[in-house]
Amino acid sequence: MKTPNHNVAASVTAYSLLQWQEQGQECMAMWRAESGLPRPKRLEPADDTTPADTAFRHISEGAVLVWRGDFQNARQLMLALGRRLDKKSRRKAPAAAADFPQAFHLYRQAQAQRARLLASVLIELDEQWHCALRRAPDWSAACVQAWGRPQIEGGARGVLVPLRDLLGVVGAYEWRKKGVEIAALKGARIHAHYGVFSPVRGEYLDLVAHAAIPATGLEQAWDIGTGTGVLAAVLLKRGVKSVLASDMSERALACADENLQHLGLAAKVQLQRADLFPEGRCGLIVCNPPWLPGKAASLLDQAIYDEDSRMLRGFLQGLAAHLLPGGEGWLIISDLAEHLKLRKRDELLGWIEAAGLKVLGREDIRPHHGKVQDREDPLHAARAAEVTSLWRLAAA
Repeated sequence: MKTPNHNVAASVTAYSLLQWQEQGQECMAMWRAESGLPRPKRLEPADDTTPADTAFRHISEGAVLVWRGDFQNARQLMLALGRRLDKKSRRKAPAAAADFPQAFHLYRQAQAQRARLLASVLIELDEQWHCALRRAPDWSAACVQAWGRPQIEGGARGVLVPLRDLLGVVGAYEWRKKGVEIAALKGARIHAHYGVFSPVRGEYLDLVAHAAIPATGLEQAWDIGTGTGVLAAVLLKRGVKSVLASDMSERALACADENLQHLGLAAKVQLQRADLFPEGRCGLIVCNPPWLPGKAASLLDQAIYDEDSRMLRGFLQGLAAHLLPGGEGWLIISDLAEHLKLRKRDELLGWIEAAGLKVLGREDIRPHHGKVQDREDPLHAARAAEVTSLWRLAAA
């Protein structure tokens, strides 16, 4: 088995040196933001005496706040900023089906603006990821697990990180310890690493757990874009003898390796860093690409958005050449993009035909996550109609 490097928590986001003044003193720190936010240009100190309305106004005008007060009060400020943003968004009614795709683009635009505003409260951490603010918890272990050791240079005294990113790191740390119970693995848990999408939506796993495996796929299957390794584990539990699991992300490969070790399945899996297909042919090739065409704005977005449908089209275009005679490719994808009017069903069918493939069958399932019932969700009309499918494909 090819074992990936476990020390992949090191930043995938470049650090840069920031300089600003506070009370006439020159300050320097490294800047780090996971979500690809632009480098701050205007930094202002803020503390417990800063009213939320004032902070909201300064942030809306382009300032980024370096928090110098009580740590828990910084969290309260974040909540207050969120309430102000929510108050604006509640004025708009959820979109109707006829409003897409424009309503979806406006939704993403609003989400990006929200992310930028809420990431404008910065916390300074030292070279060990410790925070010197009053009532600050020691979250250094979570930071090391997610980000590795900080890169401090040029006379900087620490690292500035958005409080929103820091809270995300801690949330991921706790979720990784807890894990997600997977019914298709008889209740075993999958533990997602920071930056690796968690299999919280289980309906697509149910499809893989019940689809008929072709005889040519029982010896070996490929899991393209393995992520946490959950699909590889499900295939092995169903009787496939070995799985080759590929991914472009070193974080994902380390996550999959850890999960498979924990499940006692690592000896049956070869992990490989690859863009889509490894070399050779296989009797069963499974792929669960991002379901929505669009540009990813963060690490986790990469599991949701597939710019120009690159992974989806790449999988379809290369599938026939990598299938053994009698083999099948399983494409697992939601039709949410169709309901959002980001892609037409005829477009998907055209890509399948152009790739020299035929559809052997399709298994469908309705999602059962909470947003399906949430009528306040701006995308409710699309989510309520969504169906997740496993397309069984073969060379034509």
